[in-house]
Amino acid sequence: MIRLHDYWRSTAAYRVRLALKLKGLDFEQTTHDLLAGEQRADSYLKLNPQGLVPAIEIEGGVLVQSPAILEWLEERYPEPPLLPQDLSERAIVRAMAALIGCDIHPLNNLRVLTAIREEFDATNPQVKAWIWRWITAGFDALETMIATHGKGFAFGDRPTLADCYIVPQVYSARRYRLDLTPYPAIVAVEARANELPLFAAAHPDRQPGAKP
Repeated sequence: MIRLHDYWRSTAAYRVRLALKLKGLDFEQTTHDLLAGEQRADSYLKLNPQGLVPAIEIEGGVLVQSPAILEWLEERYPEPPLLPQDLSERAIVRAMAALIGCDIHPLNNLRVLTAIREEFDATNPQVKAWIWRWITAGFDALETMIATHGKGFAFGDRPTLADCYIVPQVYSARRYRLDLTPYPAIVAVEARANELPLFAAAHPDRQPGAKP
């Protein structure tokens, strides 16, 4: 049995939930309210010294950091695959994922937003402008990549790791009311994915601890 430590609104945890669902794996969830600081409890820091979500408990240990967890899931449970067979195509999917995981999300996560509020006295409009700046920069590139490589999903005609990153990031963009009109390919991927029950089941609103 896999135990996922997550928070309903964490986009990094959302990625892992999607992969677990797409792989057809049973898992239990333990939620940690990030706003209440539960991720810094001693009991959780013993599992993940960084005090972040997600983490997964598996037989033999604990895995942290969503990219590492997703790669482990792909190697441990190769069917159904979330990466193409072709080596170059696998690199393209990983690049789409990294565009979000390395260049958008780290600049917009809770720790960074808290820091610019507390240490630089950023106002709410300034924080929103910061968020929009980095999502827009990434989405501008991602839109072109999907238009080139997508056939219903971000790459090809079935879900890949790229979709596990994109769908949560679009959720975040909607949460911060970013205008998605310039990104029809990204929006189409989100719509197609959310038609699938497995994607719908991983949505933040359906997770333990979710709030209106």
